[in-house]
Amino acid sequence: MTSDSDIFRRALGQLGDVKPLQKERRVTLQTERAHVALNQSARRQAATREQSSELNPLAGDGEYLEPVAPWDPIEFKRDGVQNGVYRNLRLGRYRVDARLDLHRHTVEMARRALFEFVRDCVEADVRCALITHGKGAGRKQPALLKSCVNSWLPQLAEVLAFHSAQKQHGGMGATYVLLRKSERKRQENLERHQRRPF
Repeated sequence: MTSDSDIFRRALGQLGDVKPLQKERRVTLQTERAHVALNQSARRQAATREQSSELNPLAGDGEYLEPVAPWDPIEFKRDGVQNGVYRNLRLGRYRVDARLDLHRHTVEMARRALFEFVRDCVEADVRCALITHGKGAGRKQPALLKSCVNSWLPQLAEVLAFHSAQKQHGGMGATYVLLRKSERKRQENLERHQRRPF
């Protein structure tokens, strides 16, 4: 009984001059590997930056930032926000339903955290939140996070108004934020008002 390998050898013998293929040696030099890794890393970082900027509209690195002094209040009010509502916010009369502490955050970490915090607050129907950013007094770049918060909050359509907090909530190192109602909450209010008897 002949084995498969015997049959194969006989078939090769009938073909005549058969030579095994030579394997081409290919050596990837370290510099080439490093170059490929660098390119992949650069592409990955660019994609992350692009995705981050698409998801987070807040101005990032390279944007001009209006500096705020450590002891100066920060404030903002959109058109349409009633003066009485804004005064109550400024005086800390609204219950704070959510808090964000930005201490020990880098600017990029704070940018991401603030954007996600505002988004989460709106989804959870939080109307008044408190962001603690610190005063940054005595730092090399004074009030950096405070200046960032002052610049970023008006960029978010969900933010109706903000003002530096009262002393018991952190004073000039913290900010009250008044947020827009979620679409669901607005719909509920509309339905509730339509059901009222006249």
